[in-house]
Amino acid sequence: MPEQGNKLFQIAQVLKSNGIEGELVLSFRDIDPEEIDIKEPVFVHFDGLPVPFFIRSFTPRGTNRALVTFNDICSLEDAEEMVGKAVYADEDGYETDEESPESLVGWLLKDAGGRERGRISGFEDIPGNPCLDVETDDGHSLVPLHEDLVISIDEENQELTMEIPSGLLG
Repeated sequence: MPEQGNKLFQIAQVLKSNGIEGELVLSFRDIDPEEIDIKEPVFVHFDGLPVPFFIRSFTPRGTNRALVTFNDICSLEDAEEMVGKAVYADEDGYETDEESPESLVGWLLKDAGGRERGRISGFEDIPGNPCLDVETDDGHSLVPLHEDLVISIDEENQELTMEIPSGLLG
């Protein structure tokens, strides 16, 4: 697990499984696959908690993709459970922009009434409509990230409270 105080940031997204022995195709964002330290674990959130995975094999495919095998993912069934998941790294050792929306990954999202609505699992920089990818009990939803919707930011507890448009999170 990351040391207390260290933050995780999203480095990739699992696009698809590849083959029958647990290989995965990852698409990297804001980081060159060559920069990945394969001796350090990466993390995938399951039930809102970061689960560490060590990389067994890593083969770059072009400028922003790689064929990756994790130590504990050994079958097609295991690999299929990873498809669509975000992959994170401990920011220690990587240069990150603290002010970027990606720094909200892992934070709890609350609505205007203070109810927990989900965990922020990613950031989609859609031109003109940046959105937070929020993992809820029902799956994933995109929530527009606009300063007019932000009510409060609690850095100490890593909680973002927003006015969430009706219908977005059920």
